[in-house]
Amino acid sequence: MKARDLLLVVVVLVIVGFIVYESPIVQDRLRGQTTAQPAPQPAPQSSPVANGPYEIYFTQPVYPDRPETRHGGIDERFVAFVNSATRTLDIAVYDFDLENVAQAMAAAKGRGVAVRMVTDSDTLNNKDAAIQKALGIVKGAGIAIVGDERQAIMHHKFAVRDGDEIWTGSWNFTTGDTYRLNNNAVRMHSPELAHRFTEEFEQMFLQHKFGGARTRTEPMAPVMVGGARVQAMFAPENSVAQHLAERISQATTSIRFLAFSFTHDGIGKAVQARAQAGVSVQGVFERTGSETRFSEYGAMKQAGLEVYQDGNPYVMHHKVFVLDGKTTAFGSFNYSDGADHDNDENCLIVDDPAFAARFTEEFERMLAQAKAPAPVKATPEKQQPR
Repeated sequence: MKARDLLLVVVVLVIVGFIVYESPIVQDRLRGQTTAQPAPQPAPQSSPVANGPYEIYFTQPVYPDRPETRHGGIDERFVAFVNSATRTLDIAVYDFDLENVAQAMAAAKGRGVAVRMVTDSDTLNNKDAAIQKALGIVKGAGIAIVGDERQAIMHHKFAVRDGDEIWTGSWNFTTGDTYRLNNNAVRMHSPELAHRFTEEFEQMFLQHKFGGARTRTEPMAPVMVGGARVQAMFAPENSVAQHLAERISQATTSIRFLAFSFTHDGIGKAVQARAQAGVSVQGVFERTGSETRFSEYGAMKQAGLEVYQDGNPYVMHHKVFVLDGKTTAFGSFNYSDGADHDNDENCLIVDDPAFAARFTEEFERMLAQAKAPAPVKATPEKQQPR
């Protein structure tokens, strides 16, 4: 074979090899996977499950909590969310001490993103070093922060990015909420939801209207987010407890709930009424406060409902209902009169079996932990979460 022909063969083989190497199947195999049968991966600290235009995240607390295990959490997912902002970023959060989130916000401001923040005045005035360090980074970047300046609390935990995507759930932007507490967070791509959350934000940031200062209104009409039907509600203006109780009253087969604080009699009675009608009810209460006379735990236990106190040595911070395996209610909204009438809160009701299945998995994990709890209930290092 002539040298020229040999050179041509070599070039062809190199090109073919490059094409094969770049194929998804070969790349998957080089990572120890195949396209048809991906190798099982260890569960990350935050467990995102993408389903079209939304992603769901849950914390995976480790006991005892140590600094060296704090990686892979929801905070890193949120930093990525902030890092992808190109135009606007609005953040309303009750508790805040994550330095990496503060730095991501400052970096967004530095690249020209319009960043705004609302928080509770108790957080602004908290002398905790981590809180003040995170707030200092935000303020140092020239980001305006508005506090509620009142006794009731600004309890939201949401963000709106670029006017078309939201982030919300039970997760505060703190180390404890990320690595000690059981929490959830969801990001949704929906200009309609983003617009409604922006309206809520601007009533607080621009108009300084918090809690009862806002006019009572009906919740926004449900919108479609992929295959999910989503209705966003805000307290106190949307009478969230009433609407949630009505949805609970429509359950026909099962009710599953995780409750950090559950003292609202109307919601409790709606659950008990469905149980009496033959609907299967299971619930997990955060242990702290569950044995007081205000909690619905005692009444449900006495009525024979299958309810438990949580097994997290720290705190179970979820606020979730799953109805009939297809409807999920989640957000910042605790099941209390204070949340319904005084605080700034949000609650999303999502009709989608795939969405509900992920929250049902989390419920089953919490239920198993409640049935076999750790022997010691730890005391949070900071203020009691809400």
